Amino acid sequence: MIKAPDRTPLTHDFFARPVLEVAPDLLGRILVRSSPEGPIELRLTEVEAYAGEADPGSHAYRGPTARNSVMFGPPGHAYVYFTYGMWHCLNVVCGPEGQASGVLLRAGEITTGAEIARKRRLSARNDRELAKGPARLATALDVDRSQNGVDLCTGEDAPLTLLTGNPVDPEQVSSGPRTGVGGEGAVHPWRFWISNDPTVSPYRAHAPRRRRT
Repeated sequence: MIKAPDRTPLTHDFFARPVLEVAPDLLGRILVRSSPEGPIELRLTEVEAYAGEADPGSHAYRGPTARNSVMFGPPGHAYVYFTYGMWHCLNVVCGPEGQASGVLLRAGEITTGAEIARKRRLSARNDRELAKGPARLATALDVDRSQNGVDLCTGEDAPLTLLTGNPVDPEQVSSGPRTGVGGEGAVHPWRFWISNDPTVSPYRAHAPRRRRT
């Protein structure tokens, strides 16, 4: 018998730990997106860790800016960024305030509200693809910069909330290099996913940009 997910919100103390502890521990947790159309609930199946100013792959590597300021704030808050002029991505701030580490929410299984997500993800061939990748996840949940800085620990009436859910047995967790990260951070095995889950996104190595001649 499958255990019903725990609907208690995760606490700020949960996120105040080192990012490499928090990231795999987020697998199996439930992300709730509240909206006038109704709630969407997503079981997290893939995440990536970014270690702030100690990590060349992190937006916070060179210190605080107007764009990344939320990362230097208290843990348990959403950091949303816009990329490639098209897509939003959703992260959770981790570690003690001021350290700027965070976890990118890469993929998940939509367990409630799939009919709402389908309207936003018309190109998805099936429900497994609705949130299969960070940009798809944000699109399916209608996440944009207006949710940047939202506290994810306040309860289900908030725009975004992370619930305890059913954490995954560590033996079911795989890890490997982060998708699309180059340079010094390319080899870090800081992407974590539920082994053999069909909603996990495919791995793509970093593709260096070609120089114009």
